[in-house]
Amino acid sequence: MDTTAVGIALSLAVLTVALGILSARGLVRFLRDHNRGQLMWGLGLSLATAATAVEVVVYLGVVASPLLQAYVFCSAAIVGVLSLGSTRAIRSARFRTGYTAYTLVMCAVVAGFSFTTPLPNSMISSGVITGNPPMTLLVLSTLVTGPATVVLLSAVVLSLRMSWQWRTVMMGIGASVLAAGGALYIASFPVALYYAEFIGIILIFLGLVRLPQATASPAADSRLRGTA
Repeated sequence: MDTTAVGIALSLAVLTVALGILSARGLVRFLRDHNRGQLMWGLGLSLATAATAVEVVVYLGVVASPLLQAYVFCSAAIVGVLSLGSTRAIRSARFRTGYTAYTLVMCAVVAGFSFTTPLPNSMISSGVITGNPPMTLLVLSTLVTGPATVVLLSAVVLSLRMSWQWRTVMMGIGASVLAAGGALYIASFPVALYYAEFIGIILIFLGLVRLPQATASPAADSRLRGTA
């Protein structure tokens, strides 16, 4: 394996670890705060972690139909599950309930077809999963990724209108980028998913991690008051 290949493998491995950490953080927050949104974010990032883990394994030369099946399912389900974490921005309880039921049912259908449809090794080119799944899976996956991408983008806009909080905006945009990558993969632009994972993870990181703010020491603060 040449230097470039090693660099790509390490980059995918680092991305997998980063996604796993953020996923665990979201699930821990759910256990602490019992926030349904955090649960969906954590589960969505868990699916993203699984997808990048498959990318690492396949890139290292381990190719098997179950891995490809899991990857196709995760590429679609990531978008749907992340969108469920953003529905709290939508005020209609009826819409949230209906959309949640629709997404869960469709994810289950995609899972059923993904894991029962044999996928050829020709989907892989130079260690990268680039091939298209069968048309049935493309259509079913689009029924998840299409509405989910619209919901994610709508949630970002609504969040901006309700309150201007950069952490929420960053998380929403990051999830939307990941969603767009998954949708483009399903729509036969697989390389876009790799770039989306990289950009999306950075944005979600900025949304989840609060950067420390500089504060004046007590001594400095008393000096400032004395000179005022």
